[in-house]
Amino acid sequence: MSVAVIEKNKYSRAYIEEIREIVRPIIENVAKPFAAIPENEEKFPREILQALAKEGWSSVTLPEKWGGLDLGYVGLSVVAEELGKVDASTGLVYAMHVGAAQVINIFGNDDQKKRWLLPIREGSIGTFAVSEKATGGHVWYNVSQAVQDGDDYILNLEKSFTTSGGQSDFYVVQTRTAGSEDPSDHSFFIVDGHDEGITSKPWKALGVKGNCSGPLKLENVIVNRRDLVPAPALDILHGTGAVLGLNGVWLGVAQGALDATLDYVSKTVHQDFNKSLANYQVIRQKLAEVKIRISGLRAWQYDLARQLDELRESNQSLISYATEVTEHKVQATELADYAARIAMDVAGGYGYIEGVFERLYRDARGGIPMAPSNNIARDQIGKSLVGLPLELFEEGK
Repeated sequence: MSVAVIEKNKYSRAYIEEIREIVRPIIENVAKPFAAIPENEEKFPREILQALAKEGWSSVTLPEKWGGLDLGYVGLSVVAEELGKVDASTGLVYAMHVGAAQVINIFGNDDQKKRWLLPIREGSIGTFAVSEKATGGHVWYNVSQAVQDGDDYILNLEKSFTTSGGQSDFYVVQTRTAGSEDPSDHSFFIVDGHDEGITSKPWKALGVKGNCSGPLKLENVIVNRRDLVPAPALDILHGTGAVLGLNGVWLGVAQGALDATLDYVSKTVHQDFNKSLANYQVIRQKLAEVKIRISGLRAWQYDLARQLDELRESNQSLISYATEVTEHKVQATELADYAARIAMDVAGGYGYIEGVFERLYRDARGGIPMAPSNNIARDQIGKSLVGLPLELFEEGK
């Protein structure tokens, strides 16, 4: 597959639009029909991921050596946005998969890359397993702890909100380092998703029902030290690249809400006045406000993607952009929610029946509590502003 017909210039709008035009047929022909079928709301979108994998999009950030397209965070942003336009669930599954694969790409050794990254082109799916019920949105604090047994580690833990739980072929699992009493000392393991000790119980959710999110339990799962990720845990914990991919999905959800609303107002005619909804100034102003906010967020999305790509090209850590990506997360998720609310408002009573508007309304709520929840994110950003330490780790009383 040839993606870069135009020279890879991440600052060129033409280059970004070319990526968009190449990936769009898969999304239009596979993802969009899947999302439109109500009974598929709680079905995992594996066939969509397989279609993307076949053309290399599930390996979008990976170098060609490991089966990837080497399109970086700019490429990830494009695909995440396009998926978000048609189905938030698939977008979230995709972004978490690419984020997990990118952890192995950045921090893993060649043996790990060969075993876990190359199979992605054949449809292998990965994800993160980080948060725990005991500490909620404080994802930086794990109560669980690995136990070392020679060259192996034994994992007994329960994770919450694990996207693609029970569906993934591999998990990047966070837990406290074996033998350490320091709560800030974490380890990350690559865990085979087919291990018999793994069980999942996806929740019946309000929205994004197809991403199989819910508790993931590991009982006496043994992981050899060859799958301990040899990296500073803090770099992985910040998850800057993965969060940016998720933000791209919420940008797409906002655009999808606007697209659906534009289609509705242009086709809906009040016969008493013989005017479509688009003829009303108040409605046009609401739509214009959504469009203005989307344009601003999109510019920010691709600026951040370019900066992260530049850091990766020079083998620098992404941590320096962690706070800004968190700021962007707040704005992206709240814009998706705002756009969905405007869509529901404009659609009126029609928006309350099962269909595109009520689904968008439910799906759009999912990003606000997603880690870092917007309340926690604002506190972290505020502490950074006034020069206070995050104080993430405190000894239990």
